[in-house]
Amino acid sequence: MTTASAPTGFTVVIPARMASSRLPNKPLADIAGLPMVVRVAQRALLSHASQVVVAADDERIVQACQAHGIRALLTRQDHVSGSDRLAEACQLLGLPDDAVVVNVQGDEPLIHPGLINDVAALLAQRPEASMSTAAHAIAHLEEFTNPNVVKVVLDARQMALYFSRAPIPWWRDGQADGGFKSLPSPAPLRHVGIYGYRAGFLRLFPQLPPAPIEKMESLEQLRAMWHGHPIAVHITPEAPGPGVDTPEDLARVRALLTA
Repeated sequence: MTTASAPTGFTVVIPARMASSRLPNKPLADIAGLPMVVRVAQRALLSHASQVVVAADDERIVQACQAHGIRALLTRQDHVSGSDRLAEACQLLGLPDDAVVVNVQGDEPLIHPGLINDVAALLAQRPEASMSTAAHAIAHLEEFTNPNVVKVVLDARQMALYFSRAPIPWWRDGQADGGFKSLPSPAPLRHVGIYGYRAGFLRLFPQLPPAPIEKMESLEQLRAMWHGHPIAVHITPEAPGPGVDTPEDLARVRALLTA
C-alpha cells in the first residue's frame, strides 16, 4: 500500500465499548495472546500519528490497555455513537479545533498503518472537506448487492456524493432475470470505515440533528453530508484486512495472525 505524505502531529482515537450483541466483551477478545483493542492500537502506533489513544466505556478496557503500554481514556457509557465518544476524547485530550483526528475502529486488528496515514494526509490536503475516509474497488458481485457492504459514489474531485447500502451507482443496463449479471465498469466502490476529522468538527457533529437519510440507511456519515459538510475519499488499491463483528470473524482473524 502506497502512503501519502501524512501530516505530523495527528491523533488516532480508537473508540471501544464492551456492549456488542454479536460478540460480548469484543474489545478484550484474545487474538494471539493480546486483547483485540491492544492489537488495533499497536497497528495504529506504526502509523505517523503523534499519539494513539483508546476511548473506552469500561474500566476493564482501560486496564487492559495500560497493562500493555497503550494510552486509554475512560469516557461515558451513554454515548449513542462512536463520534460522540470521539468528541468527548477530544475534550479530555484538550485538542485544538484544527487538530487532525483519525478514528480507527476498535475491531480492525489488521488495519494497515499506511491507510491511517493516507486518511490523515487527505484531510490535511483538502481544507474544504470536513471529513475524510477511504474506499476500494469492489471485486465481487455479491459484495455489490450485499446490504451489509456500504457503497460510495464520488464526484470528479473524489468527494463523496452519497453512501448507501444499496448497489450504487445503479447499473440500468446490467440486469438479467431480475438481478445484476456482472459488476459495472468502472468498478463500484466499497466504503472503508475509517474517518479523519478536525477536532472542531468532531465537537460540532454530535450537535447536528440526525438526518432522515441517516436513519433510513443507518449510516452516520450521511448526517454530515445532509448538513452540507463535504467528505473527501481516498481510494486505496487494496481491500483492508477483515474486521471482527462475529465469532466467525474472530476465528478468521485469529487464524490469519497465527499463520
